[in-house]
Amino acid sequence: MILRSAVLLPLLVATPCFGAPDSLYVRTQERTQSDRGPGTQTSLVGTYVRAHELLVYPFYEYTTNKDQEYKPEELGYPGNEDFRGKATENEALLFLSYGVNDGLAFEVESAVWSNATLSKAPEDPSTMPPELKESGFGDTQAEVRWRWWQETAGRPEFFSYFETVFPFQHDKKILGTQDWEFVQGFGLIKWFGWGTMSGRISASYTTSPGTLDLGETGVEWLKRFSPKFRAAVLVEGEQDEWALIPELQWHWSPRSFLKLNDGFGLSSKAPDHAPEVGVVFSF
Repeated sequence: MILRSAVLLPLLVATPCFGAPDSLYVRTQERTQSDRGPGTQTSLVGTYVRAHELLVYPFYEYTTNKDQEYKPEELGYPGNEDFRGKATENEALLFLSYGVNDGLAFEVESAVWSNATLSKAPEDPSTMPPELKESGFGDTQAEVRWRWWQETAGRPEFFSYFETVFPFQHDKKILGTQDWEFVQGFGLIKWFGWGTMSGRISASYTTSPGTLDLGETGVEWLKRFSPKFRAAVLVEGEQDEWALIPELQWHWSPRSFLKLNDGFGLSSKAPDHAPEVGVVFSF
């Protein structure tokens, strides 16, 4: 009996607890997802979609820019010199996102109604009228987002996305999109005790004039302060247009929450302000 115990005791001590790795994995996931929750990152600030979840987000956005760059010939008037005019836009938008599984999501965003105005620069000598106005169906884009691997204790989450912008406004000049645009992007997400950081970079291709450029780049901080309130700060932009976007989220129920943010231009060509408000519904 003593001999058998002497043989078995070292084996029992050395035998791993098969439940421990799973428990460690669960604890790691709970910690790294404490700010964002489970799911795949969407293109919305501080918003993730879970497997088999449908997010429906109707929202309103108002954009104003006192230094909107334009070229008269691009608007149908003689003159190839760049000018800066005042531009405003009101948009009623709808965003949809569906999580197919833990790592694959599809989304569509469309400005179901838009109203854009561009005021002519005082120094512009062209025959362009003092003010251009257009309204109707606005920008529409679709994305597929793929998580290559989840975050672990020593490795950030890695994801990619592919976006298509549809040229539904061939007859418009200052509203919507006139040419096909394709965007390929990649990003990383990492949890820290003071918040969750994510960063992304992309390349964009526009069919006319057929150019490949560095696309939108962004860095986001997200923090959950309580079960009901989260805050996010995003810095994003491309080329010479950069903006700072702080956001507050109020999760008043498990199935819906309020998003309230404002975009502040960090460069002269970026919009001065772009406040946004809407409610996300989860199904």
